[in-house]
Amino acid sequence: MNADFIAGLEFWEREKGISRETLMAAVQEALLSAAKKAVGPARELRVDIDQKSGDIRAFAKLIVADRVISQHDQISVFDARRIKPEAKVGDEVEKEVTPAGFGRIAAQYAKQALMQKVRQAEKAMIMTEYKDRVGDIVSGTVRRFDRSDVILDLGKYEGLMPNKERVPTEEYQVGERIRCYVKAVQEGPHGPEIILSRADTRFIVKLFQLEVSEINDGTIEIKGIAREPGFRTKMAVYSRDSKVDPVGACVGLRGQRVKNIVRELNNEKVDVIPWSSDIKSFVTKALEPAKLRSIEADDVRKRLKILVAEDQLSLAIGKRGQNARLTSRLTGWEVDIDAEHIVTKGFDEKVAEAVAQIALIPGITREQADALVHVGIFRLEDLLAVQPGDLADIPEIGASETAILQAAQAEAARRTVQVGDSAAS
Repeated sequence: MNADFIAGLEFWEREKGISRETLMAAVQEALLSAAKKAVGPARELRVDIDQKSGDIRAFAKLIVADRVISQHDQISVFDARRIKPEAKVGDEVEKEVTPAGFGRIAAQYAKQALMQKVRQAEKAMIMTEYKDRVGDIVSGTVRRFDRSDVILDLGKYEGLMPNKERVPTEEYQVGERIRCYVKAVQEGPHGPEIILSRADTRFIVKLFQLEVSEINDGTIEIKGIAREPGFRTKMAVYSRDSKVDPVGACVGLRGQRVKNIVRELNNEKVDVIPWSSDIKSFVTKALEPAKLRSIEADDVRKRLKILVAEDQLSLAIGKRGQNARLTSRLTGWEVDIDAEHIVTKGFDEKVAEAVAQIALIPGITREQADALVHVGIFRLEDLLAVQPGDLADIPEIGASETAILQAAQAEAARRTVQVGDSAAS
């Protein structure tokens, strides 16, 4: 036990950074409790540990008396002088009272006390060392699982990644090394806990700060970010320097910077968008590559009504509404996206419109216009291209052909004059 005991002290002192004096004080306190149980009642009992050999001995401080009434408190003059030759009645003499087999009992108590002290020291050190590391990214190894929570080995300490801070698309294996965001250091049921996260939006922000020097030095500012962990992130950036392209800097040469982050996120999509104070311009960029037809902004209710072509609707909304949902969170505006419905005219409606247009020409009746349309003449231009004799065989036209062609030419001349007058004015 002695060699193991000394080795244990050295191990905890080295690995946990706890001073030997602190550990020894905890062990002595535990051994004193053990001695009281093993020795029984004894006056001013104390335990001594040889820090080199690890030997453990118990001592009691007894009063020298002519007649011993209580063995736990008194010692005879004869026995006292065997320990201290000059002892006399009324003096205090310290006598060793180490019981047989005390070493085994003491070892158990010492081990328990040591482990408890180490845990207490660890908890105190967690608060001291990690309270200023909230917001940092740390690397740890998956040690075990507590239901759906993940326990990570951070070196000296353990970190906890609760189920709600996990990315739903990620599966972790024991022994796997992963990076996490330090979300909080807080008191848990068993003392201070280091709360880690991979799902927190700030994890993305920190990754970009580490990867993009322009963000780290303040040249580029992250104006907003919206994320659905494991699936997609939209981030709006703005450059304080007009010479620096914020999107280009974040994406990097040949996309290398954003590729590094996407790789860390296990291929989660990351959209980097230029921020704009103009909400219409901002939302147009946020919804790319979808092409928008129109945007109506309600500044009071902070609501956008967006119309897109029917073939662009699914692209604008995104899978399960994700694109629209993230855009709404990113901009802070409620986004309603709908398809623009274009009414297509039927054949009969087109024929009726053409008849009406031809009938507007002075000198052509509606019946004649109807006959002309049914032979393929829909516009004035079509009528002007007709050669004499082409319409003579049409029953509704017949002898009126010349009059109709003259009416068409007169209408064309009138319209030409109108255009010339409008240009002159």
